[in-house]
Amino acid sequence: MHNAHDGSGESTLTHIPPNGVAPAQGYSHVVTGEGRLVVISGQVALDENGDVVGEGDPAAQARQVFENLARCLAAGGATFADVAKLSFFVTDVAFLPAIRAARDVHVDVRRPPASTAVQVAALYRPELLIEVEALAVVPR
Repeated sequence: MHNAHDGSGESTLTHIPPNGVAPAQGYSHVVTGEGRLVVISGQVALDENGDVVGEGDPAAQARQVFENLARCLAAGGATFADVAKLSFFVTDVAFLPAIRAARDVHVDVRRPPASTAVQVAALYRPELLIEVEALAVVPR
């Protein structure tokens, strides 16, 4: 993992595998860090005009969601290297492989963020399939 802020290669985050807990597959159980908290609201597959991207296509929606997350993180002075936790809300858990593929373009897969994935009955618009929120910790 690297720190995109100073180029030193040092991360502000520490990933800790807890004793007595089954190994995490594709996420970290515990991520800690010191710095300024950046909280990103759940992002969905809407473009800058509010139009749905990839209606009926979970892979296209996931790509748009992660593009939106990247823009929101940048607005908060953060990058995906600073993300400690991602929360996924999906209308079908069968979409998780497509979401992981989009996520893995942006995160260090050797030290991924902590994560939660929840299947929900619906999102706020019926054509939306995925919503993802992020918590980041950036250096002060």
